[in-house]
Amino acid sequence: MKNEIRSYINDPGKLEKIYRTNKVLFKREFGAIYPEIKGNPIADTWNERLNFESDIAVRTTGRELLIVVAACFVAALIAKIPEIFAIDGDFFYPRNIGFIIFPILTAYFSWKSNLSARKLILITVVILTGLIFINLLPKEESSTLILSSIHLILFLWAITGFAFVGNAQNNNRRRLEYLKYNGELVVMTTLILIAGGIMSAITIGLFELIGFKIEDIYFNYFGILGLASAPIIATYLVQTNPQLVGRVSPVIAKIFSPLVLVMLLVFLGAVIVSGKDPYNDREFLLIFNLLLIGVMAIIFFSAVESSMGSKSRAEMWILLLLSVVTIAVNSIALSAILFRISEWGISPNRAAVLGSNILILINLIVVTAQLYKLLSKRAGSEEIGNAIARYLPIYVIWTIIVTFIFPFIFWFK
Repeated sequence: MKNEIRSYINDPGKLEKIYRTNKVLFKREFGAIYPEIKGNPIADTWNERLNFESDIAVRTTGRELLIVVAACFVAALIAKIPEIFAIDGDFFYPRNIGFIIFPILTAYFSWKSNLSARKLILITVVILTGLIFINLLPKEESSTLILSSIHLILFLWAITGFAFVGNAQNNNRRRLEYLKYNGELVVMTTLILIAGGIMSAITIGLFELIGFKIEDIYFNYFGILGLASAPIIATYLVQTNPQLVGRVSPVIAKIFSPLVLVMLLVFLGAVIVSGKDPYNDREFLLIFNLLLIGVMAIIFFSAVESSMGSKSRAEMWILLLLSVVTIAVNSIALSAILFRISEWGISPNRAAVLGSNILILINLIVVTAQLYKLLSKRAGSEEIGNAIARYLPIYVIWTIIVTFIFPFIFWFK
C-alpha cells in the first residue's frame, strides 16, 4: 500500500478509495511514509485528517437532558400501570410492552427532527390506533393475539423509524442510519444493563450486610426505572456522542460475520449428521427461523456498514458467502413451512412465518446480487444500502397485515 499512496499522493480521489479499502492499514502505512512526503499540501491535509482526535464530550443542552430524564420517568410510569390501576399484568404486558419505550423514542426523534404538525398528528393517530386495537382484542389467548402483539412491536419500531427519518431529503440514507442506530442502541443498552446489574448487586449486597432486605423494594422501583430507562439513555448517548459506539459496532460486525459464517456451515453439517429436520419437528423449525432472523440482522447491519464505505474486499467476500449460506438456510425453512402447510393445512402461525420467510428470501437475494455486483465492480457500495432501505416499507406493510388484519382473517383463532 505504501507504493500506492506514493503514486496517488496528488490524486485525492484515488487516495480516498485506497483509504476506504482498509482504513487501519492505510493509516499505518501513511504514517510510515509521511516524513518523505511532508510538505505536500494533500499529504499534510491527510495527516491532519488521520491524526485528528474527535471531541467526544457530550454535546447537549440542559433542556435536552431534562427531557431525557422526564422521558425515563414516563417510561417507568407506563411500566407500572398494572400496579397503579390494578390491571392484570398477564393482560397488560404482552399487549402493551412496546408502548413502554417506542412512543417515547418516537416523541424524542420527532422533537429532534422538528417534524411538522401534520406528521405529528399522523404519528399520534397511528400509535393510538394500535393501542386501542391491541387492547380490544379478545382476552382469550390465541395465535392471532400473540402474532398481533409481536408484530405490533415491529410496527411501533417502524413508526419510530418514520420519526427518525424526519424531513430528510435522502430517505434511503436516513433509513440506513436508523438501522445503524439500532445496532449501536443494542450495544449501548447492553453495556448500560450490565453496569446497572453490577451496581444493583453491590447495592443489595451492601444493605444486606447491615441487615436490610431491600430486593423487593429495589426491583419494584429502581429496577423497573432502570430497565425502562436503559434504551432511552442509550439513545441519548448514541445521538449526542456518535463516536462513543460508532467505532465499536463496525468491529463487532467485522468479528461476528466470519464467526457466524463458520457457525452456519457447521450447524448445517450437524443437522445432516443428527438426523434432525425442520419438516416434522415444530420446535426445531421455530429455532431454525429465529436463527435465520438473527443471521439476517447481522448481514444487514454489516451491509449497512459496507454501504458507508468501511469494508475491505475480504470482508465483502465473507459477507457474500454468508448471504449465500443464509439463502440456503432460508430455502430449507421455507420448504419445511410449505410441507407443513400441505400436510396439516394453513394456520395463523404458518401463514405469518411463510410470508416472513418469503419476504426475507427475496430481500436476501437482492442484497446478495448487489454484493456480487460490487465485488465484480459492476455497482457501487451505495447500491447495497439502497437495496436494504427501499425494501423496508415492504416489511412494514407485512407487519400491518399481521397485526391488524390476521385476527379478522383467522377470526381470532
